[in-house]
Amino acid sequence: MVREGTSLLDDRYALEAVVGRGGMADVYRATDTVLEREVAVKVLRTPAITGSDRAHFCDEAKILAVLDHPNLVTILDAGLCDDVPYLVMDLIDGDSLAPFCHGSPIQGHRVARLGGDLATVLAYVHARGIVHRDIKPSNILIGRDGRVRLADFGIARSHGDTSTHSAGGTTIGTAAYIAPEQVRGEPVTAASDIYSLGLVLLEALTGRRAYAGPPLEAAMTRLHTAPLLPTSLPTGWPRLLMQMTDVDPSRRPSAQQVATTLRSLVSSP
Repeated sequence: MVREGTSLLDDRYALEAVVGRGGMADVYRATDTVLEREVAVKVLRTPAITGSDRAHFCDEAKILAVLDHPNLVTILDAGLCDDVPYLVMDLIDGDSLAPFCHGSPIQGHRVARLGGDLATVLAYVHARGIVHRDIKPSNILIGRDGRVRLADFGIARSHGDTSTHSAGGTTIGTAAYIAPEQVRGEPVTAASDIYSLGLVLLEALTGRRAYAGPPLEAAMTRLHTAPLLPTSLPTGWPRLLMQMTDVDPSRRPSAQQVATTLRSLVSSP
């Protein structure tokens, strides 16, 4: 079993502090003792590793291996240690968006710049046939250099893969941010990522989740209630967010259209 600070993973990676935890894996700050550099190592959590967990983990490695964009986390290595899969990625010196979204609003021009970067990288990902399916603040990393990176492609799928549930029948995604079609168990497309991004941007602007409460309640509420758009939102934001969170996926803008609109909002207060 892998334990931080006690041994080398695969006789190469010295694991240190846990810097992130997901539904099925832990991410460690680590040192690559061969190349003598700091890295992030994502290790599938034991002992309850299922076949579905392994499949998601392997899918993430394959997806990241073919993507190359400045606003994506870069994969450096992958392997098995004591039959436990792991991924090695570049270490982002910073934090996720999640702590910044709670309690106080972020200025509109800052959200526009951040959102523009995210929409641009989503346009890149979508153009290569990939749907992320889990856009949320904790999967958005902000480095100390200010660069935004989209992380965690563990449940990403190609446009042609219409699966929406895990082996256990649970809807894929995070309840507070999934699109209505994900709640209904319908095919998930690039438009689903746009809806989730819309909720993330709204949360950044207001300091509150649009759909709070228990997961099931949060997921079901969006089927009959649109997210509340405060009248205090900066100019241009209400229209964009209304379009991004339209209940009908076909009416939502593309990631490139969102990026173009957000660039025009960067100069707004």
